[in-house]
Amino acid sequence: GLPGSGKSTIGRQLARHWGLEFVDSDQVLESRLGCCIKDFFASQGEVAFRDAEAQVLAELAQSDKVGILSTGGGAVMRPENRAVLHPNTTVFYLQSSPEDIARRLRNDTNRPLLQGDDPLKRLRDLLAVRAPLYEETAHFVIDTVRCSTAQVVRKVTMQAELAGVVPLPAGAAPSAS
Repeated sequence: GLPGSGKSTIGRQLARHWGLEFVDSDQVLESRLGCCIKDFFASQGEVAFRDAEAQVLAELAQSDKVGILSTGGGAVMRPENRAVLHPNTTVFYLQSSPEDIARRLRNDTNRPLLQGDDPLKRLRDLLAVRAPLYEETAHFVIDTVRCSTAQVVRKVTMQAELAGVVPLPAGAAPSAS
């Protein structure tokens, strides 16, 4: 999903819920780059950042040590990232509205693509370009508009359990709805 759609927050909660290892590709990138993404972006540019991101995603998507992987919102921009994520992972697209994200991130200064005079317009522009790519990459689309973190976690959990992506809790049976 878009920057600020809750990928890392939801991913951490799901990993805790399912007892899986959580990995945030942006944190791995920062560790490898030796600086924060915002600084790397400013000094090296978006193309260099996307090159480094693609390398990290290729490794993480094929690692059997990663249970839940949160990617950056722009990861889908590169065809090679979509090609490695879709067949090697189960992708949940957290579909948020630009308005909800802009409201949530109004004081955030760490997201390079959302800096400037009109972050809402930037989010709308990003969504126009990225939504088809998110949908192409995703196995499941989860609507997060006006949902709490707990509600989104429940939606993803229910979908993953029904699809057999994670085991059902002991004694539980899939719902027949």
